Amino acid sequence: MTKAPKRPRDSNQLAKFIVDIATGQADDAESEFTDAQKFAREGGLKSGRAGADSLTPERRAEIAKGCEALGEGRHRKRSG
Repeated sequence: MTKAPKRPRDSNQLAKFIVDIATGQADDAESEFTDAQKFAREGGLKSGRAGADSLTPERRAEIAKGCEALGEGRHRKRSG
């Protein structure tokens, strides 16, 4: 998740910052991820896939039924 760049609190500095962004003199986008952030994201992506692969079809069905039961009262079903 990327954070928005820090905006100046002073109204004059904020106005200049907005003009700089609009004219392309300042970059509004967040800079690249740090090495630590890249490493953490890579690990999270791997572990999520590994967890999904380790589930048996029966366990996946059991989890899905539980989720379905939780969501039944929350959403109005469409007719038609």
